[in-house]
Amino acid sequence: MRLVRTGSTVTASAPAKLNLFFELLNRRADGFHEVATLVSPINLTDSLISKERNDTSIVFDCKTGEVGRGNTGGKDLLEAGSAGEEWSDVPRGRENLVVRAVELLRERSGTERGATLTLVKRIPSQAGLGGGSSDAAAALASANLLWNLGWSRERLMDLGAELGSDVPLFFHEGPVLCTGRGEQIKPIDGLRDWHFVIAKPPVGLSTVDVYRASRVPPPEERRSHESLIQAMRCGNADAVGRELFNRLEEPAKGMSDWIDRTLDELIRQGCSAARMTGSGACCFGLCRNQRHAAIVARRMRALGLYQCQAVQTEH
Repeated sequence: MRLVRTGSTVTASAPAKLNLFFELLNRRADGFHEVATLVSPINLTDSLISKERNDTSIVFDCKTGEVGRGNTGGKDLLEAGSAGEEWSDVPRGRENLVVRAVELLRERSGTERGATLTLVKRIPSQAGLGGGSSDAAAALASANLLWNLGWSRERLMDLGAELGSDVPLFFHEGPVLCTGRGEQIKPIDGLRDWHFVIAKPPVGLSTVDVYRASRVPPPEERRSHESLIQAMRCGNADAVGRELFNRLEEPAKGMSDWIDRTLDELIRQGCSAARMTGSGACCFGLCRNQRHAAIVARRMRALGLYQCQAVQTEH
């Protein structure tokens, strides 16, 4: 997340994420799961523009468009203001996490100041890319700066955890290992940047349903993230491809044949490995370099089935 303040305006860049490793460790009594997941931000971002108001209103607008769907002539990014049906599921009102985050911060801080919030969506929703959680983190950080509240990052993270398990991780730069419900965060240093293609099929998956269909493995079957971290630090692409893992992928495959179909297509188009991110339905393929990723993304878009883009991890 990056923030820039100009006078009474704060502009935040809210990145998407990929779950490069995801293991289930336990099912908790509160209904949540204990997890271990290696998460990396990628260079696909939403933008949040926050402007201070002279009254106490919170005014929200969302500009949306397409991200690399079908024959777009290589236009990977959003054309602000265009409305494609892919974005019809983005909440436009007070149910949007951006509004909920700002109102929660205002309530807890006791301030009575207002803001006009403009969210520019580029991250596909309901894809496992964390767009809503990243937007919420950006909203908290932006309002904190806009209103000169002076809250610490840790305090904002605790507040973000009330909105969603993924929200706190977006207050960190670079890859992190998340444990607990996902709110216990450890930065991982020394990882090189890697190039991927992301592809979201035309149908989504319910996070609740995917978790409900999942199986927590016994301890002897659990996968470890350590081998993937070592491979990413060494730049061993073959080992990285072997160690990418998502325990939620199998139950997701049973719920939608689009998961297998998308993973197979990424391999057919030249990726050396492919996995689903988060609870889906977006999948990603490992590429050799930036040029290779751009070629694969162009081929995938030509199929006319996927929201698709070449991306790279950031550290």
